[in-house]
Amino acid sequence: MDIDLNDLNVLIVEPSRTQQHIIERELNRLSIEKIDAVSTAQEALDYIEMGAPDLILSAYYLSDMTGNELLHILREDEAKQTICFVLVSSVTDIKQLDAVRQAGVVAILPKPFVAKDLELALKTTLSHLNPEELALNSTEIDDLRILLVDDSALARKHIRRTLSSMGLENVTEAENGYEAVGLLDSTLFDLIVTDYNMPEMDGRELSAYIREQSNQASVPIIMVTSEHNESRLAAVQQAGVSAICDKPFEPENVKQLIQQLIN
Repeated sequence: MDIDLNDLNVLIVEPSRTQQHIIERELNRLSIEKIDAVSTAQEALDYIEMGAPDLILSAYYLSDMTGNELLHILREDEAKQTICFVLVSSVTDIKQLDAVRQAGVVAILPKPFVAKDLELALKTTLSHLNPEELALNSTEIDDLRILLVDDSALARKHIRRTLSSMGLENVTEAENGYEAVGLLDSTLFDLIVTDYNMPEMDGRELSAYIREQSNQASVPIIMVTSEHNESRLAAVQQAGVSAICDKPFEPENVKQLIQQLIN
């Protein structure tokens, strides 16, 4: 049975009692009543041991670790890795936020956030909790062969889990573009999902290779990236990427993209 907004069990991890109350008030406004709050990461982990929430809303700076470190602990634990995680933070450092995106955060909200940002984050949370299989016209889902390329093991795990929730199970992984080239030379794929920033060969170079040198030049390529530099993104598009998808990896957006590209 699908989970609705008012069914969500939410855990707020925030050292400031004032901020706890602000977030709780905004959740109440959206008819979410099942809310608990803790002040530290360890308290959050202890809480989860007694029963996992559907969603964690966490600050970045906590007294015992960062929100990023808490997220990584959850993602590396098989029993906790599916808990949806939203970061609420005033942090703007690109490297810090990119580490959070790589680990599979549902959304990153600014502090203070506006109501529409919270509503979108909660909508994305429901997409993760209520997955729907792809509706394809002429292709069986089980037959789709996907190549997933990302140098972050956590990012691959998160993206693969999201694809699996759509019924896409036939996924081959590569850690960078160079490794992907070897797989492309020996295996035909129906879709490539690749990161942009990778060692050895990045996503732009991989896309250019696929379009210009491989024997499957027409395969759809989705670039999943946290890159916001317009000139770099323009170069990626010129290399022949079919679509660019932001990190965090939102299931509904990705599902629509795949349906458009495959149908």
